Amino acid sequence: MKAAYYTSKGPARDVLVVGDQADPVAQPGEVLVRIAHSGVNPSDVKSRSGVTSPAMEFPRVIPHSDGAGVIEAVGAGVSKQLIGQRVWTINGQWQRPFGTAAELIALPESQVAPLPDGVSTETGASLGIPLLTAWYAVHVCAGLLGKTVLVYGATGAVGGYATQLAALSGARVIGVVGSKEKCALASRLGAEWVINRNEQDVVASVREITAGKGADVIIEVDAAANAGQYGSLLKFGGDVIIYGSGAASIDVQFRPMIVGFANLRFFIVYNLPVPVRRAAIDALTPLLKRGTLQHPQVEVFSLNDIARAHERVESGANAKIVVDTR
Repeated sequence: MKAAYYTSKGPARDVLVVGDQADPVAQPGEVLVRIAHSGVNPSDVKSRSGVTSPAMEFPRVIPHSDGAGVIEAVGAGVSKQLIGQRVWTINGQWQRPFGTAAELIALPESQVAPLPDGVSTETGASLGIPLLTAWYAVHVCAGLLGKTVLVYGATGAVGGYATQLAALSGARVIGVVGSKEKCALASRLGAEWVINRNEQDVVASVREITAGKGADVIIEVDAAANAGQYGSLLKFGGDVIIYGSGAASIDVQFRPMIVGFANLRFFIVYNLPVPVRRAAIDALTPLLKRGTLQHPQVEVFSLNDIARAHERVESGANAKIVVDTR
């Protein structure tokens, strides 16, 4: 099969190679997926560049956890009825050497989800990490009907889905974004109020919107940037659901947090227990079938151009970057 891989970490153009690799074989409990499109996430480029860890976890790595394609074969113990099913992948390269930036990937049956016929493989390759992250951030709140949810990065890959899922759960969403164009998009995604953080004071705006009470929940993409304001943003007993941070440490003001009975909850989508992933898939598949969710715009690169795809993610592309592996 044709695949992209690296054997050392560094800049994309220096370490990424495209060439032939041995075809994987579905082992017991696994499915073999012929990948059509592979999604590039920030975690993929951080791993390849050495930001996450300078050491190679495996001698050779085929990057990317997200992808979409068709099940071509199954291993022992897996129903042959799955052959021919369109799927999107979960944790393709998490704690494994070979991800989705290839024509084929073999992975456990629990790490694929059905991709409805009305959803393209470009979109399917955009689902894994962002959609599961957004779903869990909303799900863990255990009931949002009538509550006020502040979503930082409300039009991002995760934030866009979180905005929609929170609104679908009955929440009143306050979206925080960084431009006028994104303000309009956040509104289309379901945010009742939108704050342009580059033109408005976030704390003052939230206090005004909530009549001084604060938000019930914050869904957070960059804890390092915003943690110092949580005490001023939250309602008494409020929750912050944190899935990302732009730095390794965060500073939180102790007194307003303890007086306000605030709760900080951290999670990483890769470690969602299998039963939780199944619950997510069961909840999300009907939404995908009905076309309920709006998906991010995609920008597609060929497999031979994978280095440029990684560079687009590093430059902060306003589209979801995917690689055509065919």
